[in-house]
Amino acid sequence: MVTHKLDPIDRQILAELQADGRMTNVELASRVGISAPPCLRRVRALEDQGFIRGYHADVNARELGFEVQVFAMVRLNSQAEADLAAFEARCRAWPLVRECHMLNGEIDFILKCVSPDLSTFQSFLTEELLRADHVANVKTSLVIRCAKDEPGLPFDVLEARLARNA
Repeated sequence: MVTHKLDPIDRQILAELQADGRMTNVELASRVGISAPPCLRRVRALEDQGFIRGYHADVNARELGFEVQVFAMVRLNSQAEADLAAFEARCRAWPLVRECHMLNGEIDFILKCVSPDLSTFQSFLTEELLRADHVANVKTSLVIRCAKDEPGLPFDVLEARLARNA
């Protein structure tokens, strides 16, 4: 388990930054109960070790005109590693694909796509995705509404597990 590298203060820093990545180092240090200089050193170390991958604004897609969200379930006709890697690389190049996950089971990949409108997504589907090498078939599901979109990790669950195993 990777968390053995992290002490409770490190995990609290991650939880606080996950909730508000824009807070100042002084505010963060106050929340986790240490002074600012060691807090900053810990944050930099967490960044260097890859625990913090970046800082992002949570933008409202619909307010910005991205009205359509679709999950595309993709089955390939080849599961050779080179073909899987090529498909993943292709997904990284498509702007409408925001997430790409390889799955176990009937479906090889699930893609989370956003689009300003249905016709733009349909063009992407027919001209790009369905024509990609080794794509056998694609099933799509249009998102009607989102009941939960919680970024990050449930640190309270992690802390409870660590307390049980201590």
